[in-house]
Amino acid sequence: MATLPRKSLWTSLLVAGITLASPGTAFGHPPTSASGTADDSVADDGAISPGDQHGGIDGHLPPRQENVALISKLELTDFPGGIADVTVFNDTAYLAGFGEPCNGGGVYVVDISDVENPVRTGFIPTGRGSYVGEGVQVIKVTTPSFRGDVLIFNNEICDTTRTTVGGATMVDVTDPANPRLLAAGFGDFDTGGVPDGDTIAHPVHSAFAWQDGLKAYAVLVDDEESGADDVDIFDISNPRRPVKIAEYDLDERIPAILQPDQPTLTEVFLHDMVVERIDSRQVMLASYWDAGYVALDVSDPTRPIYIGDTDFSDPDPELLESTGQARVPEGNGHYAEFNRTNEFIIGADEDFDPLGVEGRNLTDNTALNAGQGSDTPPLEEGESIQGETVYVGRACDADVDVPPGNGSQIAAVERGVCTFTEKVANVEDAGGYKAVVVFNREGSDACTATSGMSVEGGIPTFGVIPRDQGYALFDEPYDDEECLAGDGTKTAPIPIGTVGDRVRFTGYFDGWGYVHLFDAGRGKMTELDTYAIPEAHDPRFASGFGALSVHEVATSPIRADLAYLSYYAGGFRVLEIRDNELVEVGSFIDLGGNDFWGVQAFRTDGHEYVAASDRDFGLYILEYTGGR
Repeated sequence: MATLPRKSLWTSLLVAGITLASPGTAFGHPPTSASGTADDSVADDGAISPGDQHGGIDGHLPPRQENVALISKLELTDFPGGIADVTVFNDTAYLAGFGEPCNGGGVYVVDISDVENPVRTGFIPTGRGSYVGEGVQVIKVTTPSFRGDVLIFNNEICDTTRTTVGGATMVDVTDPANPRLLAAGFGDFDTGGVPDGDTIAHPVHSAFAWQDGLKAYAVLVDDEESGADDVDIFDISNPRRPVKIAEYDLDERIPAILQPDQPTLTEVFLHDMVVERIDSRQVMLASYWDAGYVALDVSDPTRPIYIGDTDFSDPDPELLESTGQARVPEGNGHYAEFNRTNEFIIGADEDFDPLGVEGRNLTDNTALNAGQGSDTPPLEEGESIQGETVYVGRACDADVDVPPGNGSQIAAVERGVCTFTEKVANVEDAGGYKAVVVFNREGSDACTATSGMSVEGGIPTFGVIPRDQGYALFDEPYDDEECLAGDGTKTAPIPIGTVGDRVRFTGYFDGWGYVHLFDAGRGKMTELDTYAIPEAHDPRFASGFGALSVHEVATSPIRADLAYLSYYAGGFRVLEIRDNELVEVGSFIDLGGNDFWGVQAFRTDGHEYVAASDRDFGLYILEYTGGR
């Protein structure tokens, strides 16, 4: 076992006044190109820069307040995007310090014993160059090796030049005012079962812990193996010495969770999860992005047993109901919870791109499965761009210079090695191109798959289209078996500067992310209803009002029919389940707007409150005041 170098982390913990307990063993892998420095990232898979991952969209909706009381709020940051998830345990709230600034990652500790007057009592830093996002949780651990309250949080890497931590970290918060480090940066440091031989764990997007009898476990979302063995299970019965006991790829184990006939549902990876005891079983509810939501019996976490899963309906039901458009579903199963009686599952699909694009190879009269870049000029609804393609290689700084275009052409770029942003910048520097289309690279996680792009640039950018579609632009034969066997270093056998087929891209509005209600049964679960705020499927709100996607759901621990939503710039929403339908019964947006990431219900003094984390501010404590 390799022990993680911890000097910088220990130093920062000491400066923060945290007592260090006996260190745990850390398993690791250093950040690679998939950890934010190359183009191997898709929206919200934990492998992109934190500034792009959640938000970055200006504006907000006007204030509103219906059946919701603002109990209190506490400012914790003055950095935009400085706060991520929130959890509550006993009289303390814990809020994730996100990646802005990069050296400010960690967990804020807030005393909420007086809900009307929350007080910040501490900050638990993670390693410099890392940040905390989705995975913040506290559980009581009672095993032969440990008794106490354990905080677990994820570590993602935003600065690869620093000595930092990946994996997850556990801290003893039995006394929240005096946290004690248990294990920093524990995680997976092998890929496909082969040891990486490195000392920093794979970055982790989320973490969740649970106790079962005299054992305790944690599941981590492995960013490095996203789309492969990305479900990592650890025995944390002794939280000072976590031990990996299993890892698996759910779609490989359970192919039935896939929808292979849907060309838009190809980004399949674990994003988040919860584990709950239901009857005599420990049930994991895994949010598996384009594979939907998957329920597993993890009573033996080394041998998960399939219970049921959801499919995305075709056509997209909320889009059809709200706009009359019949389009294929986008997927993006982001986070889900059971209701109090475990009869229902409420799932939140995160989607930051309300503008879709239809791509067409005009020469061959075939479809191009593309999306629009995250931060490049979008095609608005009905707007088109077309031109002949020119192959320009990978367009990285270290590659052959991009040849200039003739002013009406579209650069065809190959994914790999450098960031999408670097590629687009080099195309712009060459001049003569009015757009970019990116096609996929070689490798078992690429080839005919599509992918979103976190990219900045001054010209429209589309992709990532499947590699076979990229080859077809230049009439190049494609061998899928050879592609899957590749390691991502080999470029297409097409001479740079080759002129290819004529293509067209047309923009359309397809709305922001929304909410699903499912019957929590066995096998394929029935979708009962969907919900979105009205603005989320109105083209007038496609830009200028912030991100209008849902992010997380928290179900009431008291009422089986009540759920709370963090809806980014859409604010805080309260839903009731009525006759198998989702009905909005409460809402809150503060003066000046909100950007809510996390939401967690808790009880104190006979009341049910909700802690909500505002990305640009800090903690809100809210209470639903409506009746049944």
